Amino acid sequence: MAKRIIRIVGDELLRKKSRKIDEVNNRITTLIKDMFETMYAANGIGLAAPQVGILKRLFVIDIGEGPLVFINPEILSTEGAVCDIEGCLSIPNEQDEVERPEKIKVKALNEKGEEFTLEAEGLLARAICHENDHLDGILFTDKIKSK
Repeated sequence: MAKRIIRIVGDELLRKKSRKIDEVNNRITTLIKDMFETMYAANGIGLAAPQVGILKRLFVIDIGEGPLVFINPEILSTEGAVCDIEGCLSIPNEQDEVERPEKIKVKALNEKGEEFTLEAEGLLARAICHENDHLDGILFTDKIKSK
């Protein structure tokens, strides 16, 4: 495993749309391990591949309930809305209020390439939506309520 450099706001790569992953191979497995190491070292709860310079549809999350991997995620449904404070490893020292769905249902592949569906709410739903936005070049600052 290796800690990777986190791209910071202003890096044009953070604004690009990520490509689908066709095969979960050794390179993707290594990337996943590196992303977890990078995220934990930065005291984050989520990290998307574009944040470490890789335009692939992949993100990792750990809100304290164990590590989760999302490859080619697709949000199937959302319910409700809640505003809360968000921050981002790619936008250091900035936090603001963002509205996100209260509950979501997401489909993705795990680190073994197996499809799964997950219903999430609260912080986990917020983290999934935040990281999923990164895959489309969207940052939380684009969604700040006070704008």
